[in-house]
Amino acid sequence: MTAGAVVSVILAIGGAALFSSVHKIEEGHTAVYYRGGALLTSTNGPGFHLMLPFITTYKSVQTTLQTDEVKNVPCGTSGGVMIYFDRIEVVNYLIPSAVYGIVRNYTVDYDKSLIFNKVHHELNQFCSVHTLQEVYIGLFDQIDENLKLTLQEDLTTMAPGLIIQAVRVTKPNIPESIRRNYELMETERTKLLIAAQTQKVVEKEAETERKRAVIEAEKIAQVAEIKFGQKVMEKETEKKISEIEDSAFVARQKAKADAEFYTAQRAAEANKMKLTPEYLQIMKYKAIAANSKIYFGSEIPRMFLDSRSSSKPTELLTEDVLTTD
Repeated sequence: MTAGAVVSVILAIGGAALFSSVHKIEEGHTAVYYRGGALLTSTNGPGFHLMLPFITTYKSVQTTLQTDEVKNVPCGTSGGVMIYFDRIEVVNYLIPSAVYGIVRNYTVDYDKSLIFNKVHHELNQFCSVHTLQEVYIGLFDQIDENLKLTLQEDLTTMAPGLIIQAVRVTKPNIPESIRRNYELMETERTKLLIAAQTQKVVEKEAETERKRAVIEAEKIAQVAEIKFGQKVMEKETEKKISEIEDSAFVARQKAKADAEFYTAQRAAEANKMKLTPEYLQIMKYKAIAANSKIYFGSEIPRMFLDSRSSSKPTELLTEDVLTTD
């Protein structure tokens, strides 16, 4: 063998060794290493790494969210009816620090024993204590949450670091005859619900109409009460105005009577003050002076005598005579 051939063989072997020793780990994964089939304690995160060629091997374990699908899971109910769940999705993730312990105990295919097998077991446990009615309809909305809690409780003990984020369970397949009966039941239940809703609508409309009538009656009553109050206020106002006018009239009459009484009283007091001897003497003289004929002279007595002896009456005032010398 020539020197060139030897060099070529050495380079080929060296290249193969280098190629097998350099490896890349993707983001979201953690590498575990085996040497001679034994799991090594060292792990590596994302990036390029070196290992002993031809002796050491590695496997990449995902540590981000992943969805494991468990398909066609058989399940027997407490009544003996066999049903099948087409697909159950388990969303989970592995904490990087727990990778070594879980791989050591359950291998890199840990999800087969910890998730797939556990889902079969727990789902059958659930079905075995419930009837078809409960599994298919009554308690179906609780299967997801119950399965998640049960799985997480077991994993917390068996494989700490493996977290169940969610569980999604599809509707199970049941025998065709039973399914048709459930469809008929659902149809009748739907009709019943529609009838109940229709009844509620009718009752609501009647209630609305009744409330509308009550509101209208209350409005009419309030308007009538307001009008009645207005009339009462008008009558009260008229009464007050009449009372005020009467009071004013009485006050005017009283003032007039008081004025007349005061005038008469003052006139009486004035007359009383006038009735003195001197005033009476003056009034006497005024009365005498008011006569139409007055005779003066010393022959007056003789005139009276001549008048008495004469055959013709002589006009003479005998009551008011003024004699002067």
